Amino acid sequence: MTAAALRYATQRLRVGTLHLPPPPTRLALRPSSVRHVTTGALAQVRPQPSLPGHLAPVPVPVPAPVPIPVQAPPAQLVSPLSTSRRDRVREARPFSDFLTDTFDRQHDYLRISVTERCNLRCVYCMPEEGVPLSPSQDLLTTPEIVLISSLFVSQGVTKIRLTGGEPTVRRDILPLMQQIGALRPHGLRELCLTTNGLSLHRKLDAMAEAGLTGVNLSLDTLDPWQFQIMTRRSGFAAVQKSIDRILELNRAGAGIKFKINCVVMRGVNDREILPFVELTRDKDIEVRFIEYMPFDGNKWSKGKMFSYQEMLDLIRSKFPDLQRGAGLKNDTSKTYQVPGFAGKVGFVTSMTHNFCGTCNRLRITSDGNLKVCLFGNTEVSLRDILRQWNNGQPIDQEVFESIKQLAMNEGGPIPSPSRAPLLAPNSEQLLDIIGMAVKRKKAKHAGIGQLEHMKNRPMILIGRQSQPSQQQWHPVGIVLPNPQPRSMLAKNFVTGLLNHTSTSHSGYQLRLFSTGARQNRGSEEGKPVADAQKLTHVSKSGAAHMVSISSKVPTSRVATAKCAVRFSDPLLLTLVRENQMKKGDVLGVARVAGIMAAKRTPDIIPLCHPIALTHVRLDLTPVDAPREDSSRDGSSGGGWIEITATVACDGKTGVEMEALTAASAAALTVYDMCKAVDKGMVIEGLRVVLKEGGKSGRWVEGKPA
Repeated sequence: MTAAALRYATQRLRVGTLHLPPPPTRLALRPSSVRHVTTGALAQVRPQPSLPGHLAPVPVPVPAPVPIPVQAPPAQLVSPLSTSRRDRVREARPFSDFLTDTFDRQHDYLRISVTERCNLRCVYCMPEEGVPLSPSQDLLTTPEIVLISSLFVSQGVTKIRLTGGEPTVRRDILPLMQQIGALRPHGLRELCLTTNGLSLHRKLDAMAEAGLTGVNLSLDTLDPWQFQIMTRRSGFAAVQKSIDRILELNRAGAGIKFKINCVVMRGVNDREILPFVELTRDKDIEVRFIEYMPFDGNKWSKGKMFSYQEMLDLIRSKFPDLQRGAGLKNDTSKTYQVPGFAGKVGFVTSMTHNFCGTCNRLRITSDGNLKVCLFGNTEVSLRDILRQWNNGQPIDQEVFESIKQLAMNEGGPIPSPSRAPLLAPNSEQLLDIIGMAVKRKKAKHAGIGQLEHMKNRPMILIGRQSQPSQQQWHPVGIVLPNPQPRSMLAKNFVTGLLNHTSTSHSGYQLRLFSTGARQNRGSEEGKPVADAQKLTHVSKSGAAHMVSISSKVPTSRVATAKCAVRFSDPLLLTLVRENQMKKGDVLGVARVAGIMAAKRTPDIIPLCHPIALTHVRLDLTPVDAPREDSSRDGSSGGGWIEITATVACDGKTGVEMEALTAASAAALTVYDMCKAVDKGMVIEGLRVVLKEGGKSGRWVEGKPA
């Protein structure tokens, strides 16, 4: 066989389009076996897309069954026909390429949000009345969660964590855990839960029987009165009961890994750090202190964030012999222990010391979107693709049972330890989408200055009850009006989707935070959302044009924009502040450049109206870097120049673009005049922070509209 033919055959084998003869019977359970799930019978009854004038789907013949490659389970979980370590090493298969990104990170940990609901109303999380919930048909059903779990386990995922919202409020959480726990013979090693503990004690025993191996309990205070103030609910005693029950089961040999997650916020609960450490003196618990992270609507600010180094210094002030423990490759926390204490403490340092290089986690939101990064705002809907073969309808238990029956008719009882887990009929399409999404995962998430201003889901809609929001963000999804061949999915749709280059891809429509029933409530003016939120600079035909303002009434308008130029060399800030740069007065020249740019905005931004400005002000403020900033992301902590541009006019349209242009030009001027000294400068955080005047009135960053 030539090299080209070998590469072609290998590629066909990887995506499941190469038929192989069945392996010898005696090797059926060896770790190296490539197990297949046949989808032919399911495809034969799959409805085809209706053409204009057709009243109902017409079944059409399909090709021979297509096997889907399934990752073999870990050697210790299969029948030990080959017990030799040498044999296991020789027969080992590489990790699934679909779950391996371009930085060779293997994603064997899947987090699934099973609900948006929560039975607490934390003051930093969401309003007392709750948040608008998605219609039930937009959320994943139990069979859909099981099918997605099975697909990921078949590709090598060994750990699944169920999150929320609050997962214990889901009515069928126990049957769901039992079905996911049944994947253990196929490679699943850990089934974990993240919970607030309020109702856990009532379901914990049954969960343990279903295969629960780990619990992360979110608790931000040990004071019952403070708990009621922070959560707007009186449930501390119930949470304590859950903690006691976990410890009791572990003393009986349950072996549940138990961690308490505490989000630390300056001035709110930072005084609780030492009491939490004391909790580990006699209890086998790992308390993990989490740096406060920014998500939409949680009013994050750098001043509220209590950094890892500050927490460590505080603990060592009382426990100077605190020792760093040995960690595992994919640990998200840095683990420490006070000598003689039964438990441990850990620090999740997403903000100051990211652990992106060893990230092995993927997330499925409650509405079925795949997030490859917690801080990323790009999502791909697996729900819509999964439902495609079911005419876009949710897969309920009846449909799920029909899938089982068809699989049984083809190849025997499902599930069975000797067979692969039951997969969806269109698992090949799902794998293509998953694989391409994983391949687009970046080396690391944005830095602290960018995260503060990036749009992202509230945390409650991602998968944990800590830190969500009051804003009504909606999931990214994909409308699939016309099912297409798998090759078209891969070539035309996914590439454009993940590049975000267009809102339309060969019949597939990308929807960013849209299409839920919540969107159809209309705008404040009573117009349909589709009309109220359309792009004003785009005509119905898609052509760009200038908006007419002839009918508008002139009003007093003001806009303020901000950005920063961050230095990597500490010397540079001193030179700028003391006006010692060879090119001259950096701050003065940048101020003039910003003013000039504001007046020339229509010449730079094509669709902006010429406006007679009444005032332009540029403030450039040198800011010294805080002490802990010197270790973040490899930066040397050189400080930054904070730029604020305020523009005003009496006119018919706003001056936001003029303010943004002024701030941008000032930042570029600073960069140009300082680049000889510091080539590691970063311009970041450009945004509008204030807008006044016009029909919409006053808007301030971080405050409800």
